[in-house]
Amino acid sequence: MMIKTTALICGLAISMVVAAESEKQVYFGDTHLHSSYSFDAFLNNNHSADPDTAYRWAKGQPVIHPYNRTRVQINTPLDFLVVSDHAEMLGVMRAVRNDKFVGEDLGWWASLKRWYAFRLMNQAIDDDTGLQFFGRFLPKNASSDGHGDPVKDPNNNISDVAIFGDTTKTSTLAWHDIVDAAERHNDPGTFTSLLGWEWSSIPLGANLHRIVITPDGADKGKQFLPYGSNQSQYPEDLWQWLDDTQQRTGTRFLAIPHNSNISKGYMFDDTTLRGQPIDADYARRRIKWEPIVEVTQIKGDSETYSDFSPDDPFANFENYEHYIQQGQAGYAPSEADFIRPALKKGLAVGQKIGVNPYKFGLIGSTDAHSGLSSSEEGNFWGKMAKDSTPETKKRGGISPVSSNGWDMSASGVAAVWATENTREALYAAFKRKEVYATSGPRMRVQMFAGWDFPENAAIAEDFGAIGNQYGVPMGGDLIATGEDNKAPSFLIRAVKGPVDANLDRVQVVKGWVDNSGQQQEKVYNVAWSDNRELSAEGELPDVGNTVDLRSGRYTNTIGQAELAVLWVDPDFNSGHSAFYYTRVLQIPTPRNGLLDSLALELDKPPRGPKTLQERAYTSPIWYQSQ
Repeated sequence: MMIKTTALICGLAISMVVAAESEKQVYFGDTHLHSSYSFDAFLNNNHSADPDTAYRWAKGQPVIHPYNRTRVQINTPLDFLVVSDHAEMLGVMRAVRNDKFVGEDLGWWASLKRWYAFRLMNQAIDDDTGLQFFGRFLPKNASSDGHGDPVKDPNNNISDVAIFGDTTKTSTLAWHDIVDAAERHNDPGTFTSLLGWEWSSIPLGANLHRIVITPDGADKGKQFLPYGSNQSQYPEDLWQWLDDTQQRTGTRFLAIPHNSNISKGYMFDDTTLRGQPIDADYARRRIKWEPIVEVTQIKGDSETYSDFSPDDPFANFENYEHYIQQGQAGYAPSEADFIRPALKKGLAVGQKIGVNPYKFGLIGSTDAHSGLSSSEEGNFWGKMAKDSTPETKKRGGISPVSSNGWDMSASGVAAVWATENTREALYAAFKRKEVYATSGPRMRVQMFAGWDFPENAAIAEDFGAIGNQYGVPMGGDLIATGEDNKAPSFLIRAVKGPVDANLDRVQVVKGWVDNSGQQQEKVYNVAWSDNRELSAEGELPDVGNTVDLRSGRYTNTIGQAELAVLWVDPDFNSGHSAFYYTRVLQIPTPRNGLLDSLALELDKPPRGPKTLQERAYTSPIWYQSQ
């Protein structure tokens, strides 16, 4: 659909034909949600929130919480959901507990060992020690000499990984249940359910997990069983399986890395996991299968770390310093763990080999294992089912990863600009990276880059239509004009969610490679509320804080409901390849830990801050120098 509109350019009213903004709408969802079919979710007291429960919650219906058994309901329903249970031992714990395990004939000794494993698992559930039993499936010793191949490292000994033997039949039945639930709940135009699962590679406790999703339905989904890290812990082998399965069945896939913040420097390394130099073939395969990355979720935020972005006062947002392993090695952040350094590294690698392996878009999702996609701080039901009450959070429990509910905030949400709320349209948006992440709020964010936007585009009613006509959206490539140092413009608008807090500021994060080959970054404050003024160094005073620490309430008496700007890069150099993404900050609001500590009559949360500034990150736009 095309529409005719009028723009004010240099004082003259000029008519132009542009694509209607209504062609794309923003849809909010979660691509990373676990149900009782995931082995770790079941061992952590989610025995009843199955895929059907997850979809009913996401649609806004009241459901029963799997641990505390109260009636719970999301405040703002989602538009789409992926129930992404772990491929490894898919449905096994649930089947064993319910006496529906379908096994193979293993011989008497293997059968005896399996019977003993069943007995131990059921006893752990009866004694409420499933969390400790879960530790049997984590790496015991995470030490490593140097930074070689962690899969082949002799310390990569995940104990009891094969304790249940072959689980193919049980997992196939579970997968078909998951597929059928998705088919029942998919309602094109109203609510979208996408098929998916998690591939959970964790060599030496390094989180290399990927969520795999497909827009295809049951007819193709039942032709395969999800590929797990028990088949291979190398991402290249996952990509090869996706390619082979696509060729065999016609099923389309993409994979989404998550929790790079605890990847021990492996997720966005200078080499492959096998320690080989990244070449053009590897880079092409990676960006083909992994066009987007999950930047924020319950187990922490992966945008950047203060050690690597020392001039960014908002860098250390929801740090999570707990590896997934038995016993704790000290947390040692690496640039290869974080998104912003990876985007810079991708530019540098691309200049050397001709392909950027880290040219990805950004989304958020929850990784909740309760079956409830709860990204709202005041309506947060924990990562695991047992995290759901202030009293269980206070006790903490014995965790194999030495973390508990106090370490986690409610996050995040995947926002997608799509032509309609259907599997096909959402998948197409993922592939072109026209997506963004929020840490929970439903703020509406648009970003376009171009060379000649109309002067008053930032305040135009047809903002999105103008952006699409004169520029490229988030996730796109800005083509050089050939004019030396003609600076690009960025058309940005952010609108708070209907029931959310006001906005503090809009920032543009820029990364580039300079003439000497050094990777650089800068954060620009480009729009803000409350008539504050930038300092000569471009710094902006704090917006303030209205949170009442005695009640856990806040007011929208500061901040602004909407911010829009047409910003021109003042430091542009046409010879420097660069990326740009938008970060939007809300005013401070109460964190779930403050609310729980008040309910428990504690002086303060035992761990974590009292307030936080929720945020959004758009996918980058890339400028490639000639």
